Amino acid sequence: MGDRRNLRNLFHNILKNAMRYTPARGIITVTLRNVDDQVVVSIKDTGIGISAAEQLLIFERFYRVNKARSRNEGGGGPGLSICRHIVNEHGGSIKVKSMLNNGSTFRITHP
Repeated sequence: MGDRRNLRNLFHNILKNAMRYTPARGIITVTLRNVDDQVVVSIKDTGIGISAAEQLLIFERFYRVNKARSRNEGGGGPGLSICRHIVNEHGGSIKVKSMLNNGSTFRITHP
């Protein structure tokens, strides 16, 4: 339950990033689970990954992990900041776990 348009934008943005930063033969996996009366969505990719230092910053407005690549592909930077705002407005949480050259997993928890 929630704002359908905003939730659609949230998942569209996370999936678009996964597709953008995962190589052609990479894998993107989406899982949906009920855990303790909450919905947990995990979006895992086998893409380029995010360094530990940058994981602390990726939800900040206009921050880009790979500045040159994002600019060349049209990424504007505010996407993950907007995702965090949408999740917070719904009373949920969003977290990332990633390793360079080993992919990323975004975990969204929604009440």
